[in-house]
Amino acid sequence: MARAESRPALGHVTLVTGPEEFLGERAVRAVREQVRRHDADAELSETDAATLTMAVLGDLAAPSLFSSIRCVVVRRLEELPEESVPGLLQYAASPADDVALVLAHGGGQKGSGVLTRLRKLERVVEVKSASPRPSELPGFVGQELRGHGSRIEPDAAEFLVQAVGQDLRSLAAAAHQLASDFEGSTLTTEMVKRYFGGRAEAKSFAVADLALHGQAAEALEELRWALERGTAPVLVTSALAGSLRGLAKFMGAPRGMRNNDLAREVGVPPWKIDVLRRQSHGWDADGVGRAIRSVARADADVKGQASDAAYALEKMVLDVVRARPRR
Repeated sequence: MARAESRPALGHVTLVTGPEEFLGERAVRAVREQVRRHDADAELSETDAATLTMAVLGDLAAPSLFSSIRCVVVRRLEELPEESVPGLLQYAASPADDVALVLAHGGGQKGSGVLTRLRKLERVVEVKSASPRPSELPGFVGQELRGHGSRIEPDAAEFLVQAVGQDLRSLAAAAHQLASDFEGSTLTTEMVKRYFGGRAEAKSFAVADLALHGQAAEALEELRWALERGTAPVLVTSALAGSLRGLAKFMGAPRGMRNNDLAREVGVPPWKIDVLRRQSHGWDADGVGRAIRSVARADADVKGQASDAAYALEKMVLDVVRARPRR
């Protein structure tokens, strides 16, 4: 996820591509801010590619009475009329030194031919705004916090993603809040929990983590707290099922592999390997199998086969802890 502020803006064309609206808008905003830092009176303008002609682009890029420095943003490049393509390519091959031109393409195949030709030009720099994979979201959180002068432990980054969800705008806002309130600190899971520990998904994974570590009393306490605050029972069984699947894959993977290779084998981000390694202590294959069957029974119960979902979940937690041979 490249950041536009590290790229030249004036005298270049910034090509913003991809479907992730939040990252695309951030890239556009970064170019504008860079231009304004160069000249506080710089003129900012914007248009839609569907109406772009060379006459329109010339008017947008022309010096004003107040400043010769301009930032021009062209949205929806995929809608650029065919007759305007040659003129835009000609300009992009030799852009004006005092103009920052931003071309924003929303992704997809439409207009891909123009993108291919633009990418070949020396003065065009591209900022891609593709949505990160779920496994990359903790890394996104870490990058956000580093941008605010803070750091976060890997477990805490994973907890924040589980608590807030996968929306980048929400994750960025959460990171900004944490960085503001714990300025310059390395954020731990406990620090993140002060703000986001009450989220339903996060509470479910907290129950799962405690159960897998054999901490029955703590897991039951966390479970009761979660249920009292409205956490859906199915979220708890889902969290435990997912955690056990990851543990089973880790324990079944070939030994002696490097962390990155092992992460690919198991299907988790590399930092998660250390978490799974700690969780695996005290478990064997038979125990994991018994725990998975216990979770499957509880999942069926909370989906309608039992009258008391809370009891079914408490029994599940105790069965999972008992399935761990060494405690």
